[in-house]
Amino acid sequence: MTKPYTGGCACGAIRYSVVGEPMFSNHCQCRDCQRESGTGHGSYATFPRAGVTVTGKAKTWDMTGDSGNVKTRAFCPECGVAVYMTFKAMPDIFTIRAASLDEPTRYKPQAVTYAVRAYDWDPLDSGLTKFERMPPG
Repeated sequence: MTKPYTGGCACGAIRYSVVGEPMFSNHCQCRDCQRESGTGHGSYATFPRAGVTVTGKAKTWDMTGDSGNVKTRAFCPECGVAVYMTFKAMPDIFTIRAASLDEPTRYKPQAVTYAVRAYDWDPLDSGLTKFERMPPG
C-alpha cells in the first residue's frame, strides 16, 4: 500500500489525508479554474471520497459548471488558499489542488481539460492528452 497523499492550506488550518491513488489527475483550463488560480489553469487530483479525511473548517462557495452541475470550492478562511473541490452530482469523489500537496512532486497529470480555453502564454506539457472540454464519462 502506498503512503497517503497529505496536504492542506498555507497556514495549516485545513489539512487532508487521502488513502489510495488518484482516479484522474488533470490541468483544467476552464475560465472558472483560471479565475480561481489567478493563472491559465488549475491542477487537480481526484480521489474516491471514501479514503479522505479532512481536519479544519473550510469556507466554501458553489458555482455551476458548463455541465449545469454544481461544484463546491473550498478554501481556508484564515490564509485564503484554495484546497479542494466537491461536486453535488458526484458526492463520491474529492478533488484536491495539486499545489496543496505536502509533496507536490507526487502529482502526475494525465490530461488537459478545457483546452479550448487555453492561452498561448500558459503552455502545458504537449505530451498530455487534450480534451476541448471535459472527457466523456
